Amino acid sequence: MADPRIIDIKLDEHTIIWRSADIEQERRIAIFDILEGNYFAPQRAHDDGYAGPYRLMLRVEEGRLVFEVRREDDGALESVILGLGRFRRLIRDYFAICDSYYQAIKVATAQQIETVDMARRAVHNEAAELLKERLAGKIEVDFDTARRLFTLICVLHIKG
Repeated sequence: MADPRIIDIKLDEHTIIWRSADIEQERRIAIFDILEGNYFAPQRAHDDGYAGPYRLMLRVEEGRLVFEVRREDDGALESVILGLGRFRRLIRDYFAICDSYYQAIKVATAQQIETVDMARRAVHNEAAELLKERLAGKIEVDFDTARRLFTLICVLHIKG
């Protein structure tokens, strides 16, 4: 029986050089939200018919994003590799807006915070749509899962 969901997700800690308390909180929330509810269905059929649940390791390798997909028992299934070129602007924009947001919540008015938050959500949504598009035919994900995965992709790009 198919169970198209992620039950465990890890980031390659060797990829991450540094992260602030705010970014660490974003990472924890994204992972918690993914594990609470997600749709993740690799599209390649496996000889034994395995269709989930999945363990996922995300890493950046030679400028590419690697989704290492594993079985519930941690046996290897497949790796899906995506070029990151089309994500770079969105990652940069997302970091810039997050920085503005973290500064705004300290001193700005509620309306200013809301404006920055709306911009952050717009970039996040655009990135989620791009991720869904880039994964098409490889891994099917729902919009919320794509949004949360984008947050984790950003965490992998922090250089300090």
